[in-house]
Amino acid sequence: MRVPLSWLREMVAVDLPVERLVTVLDELGLAVESVTSVGEGLDGVVVAEVREIGPVPGADRIRLVSVDAGADEAVQVVCGAWNFEVGDRVPLATVGTVLPGGMAIARRRLRGVESNGMLCAPDELGLPGGHDGILVLSGGATPGTALAEAMGLQPDVVLELEVNANRPDASCVLGVARDLAAKLDLRLRPPEPVVLLSDDARSVGEGVVDVEDTEVCGLFLARVLTDVVVRPSPPWVANRLTLAGMRPINNVVDASNYVMLELGVPNHAYDRARLPGGALRVRSARPGESLLTLDGVERRFEPGDCLICDAEDTPVGIAGVMGGASSEIGEATTEVLLEAAWWEPRAIARTSKRLQLRTEASSRFERGCDPEAIDLAVARFCQLLADDGAAGPIGEALDVRTPALPAPAVVRLRTARANALLGTALSDDEVRGHLDSLGFVTSALGGDGVCEVRVPSWRPDSALEVDVIEEVARLHGYGHITRTVPRSPQTGSLTSRQRRRRQARAVLVGAGCSEAWTPTFLAASLLERLGLSRADAVRVANPLVAEEDLLRTALLPGLLGAVAANAAHRNLG
Repeated sequence: MRVPLSWLREMVAVDLPVERLVTVLDELGLAVESVTSVGEGLDGVVVAEVREIGPVPGADRIRLVSVDAGADEAVQVVCGAWNFEVGDRVPLATVGTVLPGGMAIARRRLRGVESNGMLCAPDELGLPGGHDGILVLSGGATPGTALAEAMGLQPDVVLELEVNANRPDASCVLGVARDLAAKLDLRLRPPEPVVLLSDDARSVGEGVVDVEDTEVCGLFLARVLTDVVVRPSPPWVANRLTLAGMRPINNVVDASNYVMLELGVPNHAYDRARLPGGALRVRSARPGESLLTLDGVERRFEPGDCLICDAEDTPVGIAGVMGGASSEIGEATTEVLLEAAWWEPRAIARTSKRLQLRTEASSRFERGCDPEAIDLAVARFCQLLADDGAAGPIGEALDVRTPALPAPAVVRLRTARANALLGTALSDDEVRGHLDSLGFVTSALGGDGVCEVRVPSWRPDSALEVDVIEEVARLHGYGHITRTVPRSPQTGSLTSRQRRRRQARAVLVGAGCSEAWTPTFLAASLLERLGLSRADAVRVANPLVAEEDLLRTALLPGLLGAVAANAAHRNLG
C-alpha cells in the first residue's frame, strides 16, 4: 500500500526524518518496501493535449503524436505507448528537460521522424503507477500549464508498505496513523466530517434497501445525494489518489476511492437514474445469472455468491467485489445512491477467488472491515462532494443491520502469560498502557494481573489472548525484547564406541598422523605383486571396474597406491 507522507501527517503530527520514520514503521510490523520522493525535478514538464495520432513509416510499435503544449504550433513527438486517445491530456517533457531519474530530453530522430520531447509514464516523473503506459491526466488543465501546478504537486514522500493479511486495519492511512500515534505518543487526528442534513433533501426510505441474504450482509448503509455535478476532482484529491497508485476518474468515483484509502471502508456510488426503481436488494445469486461488471467483463454466478440488485431484482453489483456497468456514474449523473456495507469475509473471499477477480474492495472485505467506521466513511464521502460544491442538500441515511454483524471480541489477558511468552518483565500498567494507546479498552479484574480487553472494531484479527499479547510486543518494541535461542529436543547422540573412535582419531591427527581414504576394491594382480594371498579375498559379483573385483584384505595396497599417485603428481606434502 502506498501512503503519501503529507496525507499521513494530516492525521498524526509525526515530524521525524524519513529514515527514522521507516525504522519506526518496520518496528511496528509495517515493513517499508520503498521510499519515493515526488514533486521535484519536474521543471520543463507541461500539460499537453493530444490533437492527432498517426503512424510512423516502417514502424508498427511506435506512433507519431501531435500535441498542443500551449505554443503557437503543435509539437510532434514519437511515442511507443498506446493507452491514450485524441483529446486526452498527457505530460510532455519538453526538449532540455532533465527528469527526476536523470534522463535528459533532447530532440531526436526515430525512423527518420523528428521527435521534439517525450510523453511521460508515471515512473519517469517519479510518481507511483509504473511504466505500463503514459500518464493520462484527469481534469481540463490548459495546455502548457506546468504539470506540478496542474496536479497540485508539492514535494512529498510516498512510502510503500507491506501490509500483512492479519492487519486489515493497516490497509488505510488512518490505520497507519493510529499505529504511529500509539508508538510515538502523539495525538491521533482522524477526519471529523460534518454533514449538514436538510429537511428539503431526499432521505432513503424504508423500502429502498432490502437485505435478504442476512448471512453475508451484516450492515448496509445507504444515502441519497441530489443535485450532483460530475466533473474532474479538485487537484489535491486527484494528486493524492495518483500518489497512492490510483487513477483519478471523476469527482464522485474519486471521492469513493479516497474514502476507501483514507478510512479503509470500500463503498460504491450508483447513478440512481440508471437504477430501476431507485432501490437496492441484497440476495444470494441464482444459477445462470450474469452481470457485465465495470471492467467490461460478463461474469456468471453460482449460489453462494452475494449480489446487489435493483428494484426489479436484476443484478447491478457483486457484493464486496465490483459494481456493474449498468448503473455506472457518468457525466449525466445528477442523483447518487451511495452504499457502504459490512460483508462476511469468507463469503467475499470465496466469490473473489472463484471469479478470479481480486479488487481493492475485495482485498479489504475478505480481511475484515471496520463496521463502526461505515457512518464516518459515508459522511466523509458527502463532505468531499459538498465542500467542492458538487452535491446539493443531503438527507437522512438508512442503516440496516442483521445478525451476521459480529459483536466486539472480549479477551481475558494475564500479565504473567504475556511476560512468559515475550521474555519480559512488564508491569500490569505497562501492558494496559500499550493496549489502551492502540484503542483496546482494558479493565482490571482483581489485583492478580488479569484484565479484560475489549478489542476495537477495526481489529477483527485479535480474537485470542496470544493475539493481544502480540500487540503488546509491537508497542513495547521487539528490539527491547532480549533475544533467546530456543532449545530443541535432543533426538539422538553418539554411542560410546563412536565417541572413542573420534577421540582416537583426534589424538592421532594431533600427533602428526595423516588419515587416508583408500579404495575398498582391488585387482588380483596388485595383491600378487605385494605377496599377499588372493585366496582369502571375497570376490564381488558386479564390480564397478572389471579388474577390481576383490574386496581388500589389507590396507597396504591402497596406501602404497596413494603414495604412488601423489608422487606422480609431485604432491609430496
